[in-house]
Amino acid sequence: MNMKAQLLTATLFTSFSGVLFAADPILLNLVMPDAKVIAGVNVQQAKGTPFGQYILNQLQTGDAHLQELITLTGFDPRRDVNELLVASDGTPQGHTGLALARGSFDVAMIIGAATQHGAVTEVYGNVTIIEDPKQEGGLAFLNSTTVAAGDIASVKGAIDRQTMAQPLPAAILVKVNQWSTSQDAWGITTVPPASLAPPNSTKNGQNNPFAGAAQSVQQAAGGVKFGGNVVFSGEAGTDTAQNAQTLSDLVKLMINLAQMQAGTNPDTAALIKSVTVSANGNVVKASASLPEDMFIQLIQAGHKSPTPASRTARPPRQGR
Repeated sequence: MNMKAQLLTATLFTSFSGVLFAADPILLNLVMPDAKVIAGVNVQQAKGTPFGQYILNQLQTGDAHLQELITLTGFDPRRDVNELLVASDGTPQGHTGLALARGSFDVAMIIGAATQHGAVTEVYGNVTIIEDPKQEGGLAFLNSTTVAAGDIASVKGAIDRQTMAQPLPAAILVKVNQWSTSQDAWGITTVPPASLAPPNSTKNGQNNPFAGAAQSVQQAAGGVKFGGNVVFSGEAGTDTAQNAQTLSDLVKLMINLAQMQAGTNPDTAALIKSVTVSANGNVVKASASLPEDMFIQLIQAGHKSPTPASRTARPPRQGR
C-alpha cells in the first residue's frame, strides 16, 4: 500500500477515536458484552455551544490528513458525526477496542476513495471492512448512519451483534445511563483505573502519596456538561471508606497548593476555586465549573505558554 493510502486509512481510524454523548441504544447494542471501559460524546449537543464549537474546530487546524480525507471523500467528521461511543475490555497491553459513531455517511464514496488509493478491504457479513496496511485495524460502515472502527476482531464482533444481540451487564447499563443522560461527554471504568496502565508505568509514582491513594480506586466515572458554564463532574469508588477519606484529603491538599501557585491568572484561579471535593462512604465526588468563554481563554493561554525548557533556556555565554 502506498503512503497516501496509509494516511487516508489512518485518518479514517483517528477521526472516530479522537473525540470523547447521550448513549444511543443502537450503538450500545454493538458494544462488546465484556466491555469494562466505555466513553461517549454527544457531538450534536457540542455543536450547539461555543465551547463545543471551539473544540471541534481544533480538529481542522493544521491537520492536512483530515483535509485530504474531506477532499477525497466529502466526509467531514466534524459535520457528519452526531454521536460517538468508544469501548474497551480494559486490557492494558492489548490493542482491542471499538469506536462506534452515528451520523450521515456517503458509504460508497468513502469506500471508493479508500480503494482507489490502495486500501485493503474485506467483506464480512455482507459488510465491507476498510483495513490498515497490516490488517490489524479496520473500519466498517454498517449502514449509511452507523460506523464501527477498531481492531479487526472487535469490528467483526460489532457486525455480528447487529443480528445476535449480546447486551451489557445490567450494572454497567445503569452507570452508562446515569452519566450519558446527565453529561454531554462522559466516561466510566468498572475496573481499577490503575489496572489500565501498562505494568511498568506505575514504578515512577511509587513514592507519590496521591498515586498510592489512587491505587485504592476500584471504579470511576466522569463527565463534562457544555453550556453557559463548562461543568466537570467525577466520582471514584474506593475499596474502603478510610481510603476514600484519604484520597479526598489529598485532592483538597493539591487544590490548596494549586491555589497558591495560580499566580495572577484570574481564569486559573476561578477554576481552582470552583473545585469541590467530598467523601461519602467509599465514594469520592468532585466537581468544577467555569464560564465557557473563560475556559476557552484558559485553553488558549495554555497553548501559548512557553514550555518549561524554553522558560529556563539561556543564550550561550560568549567567550572572553
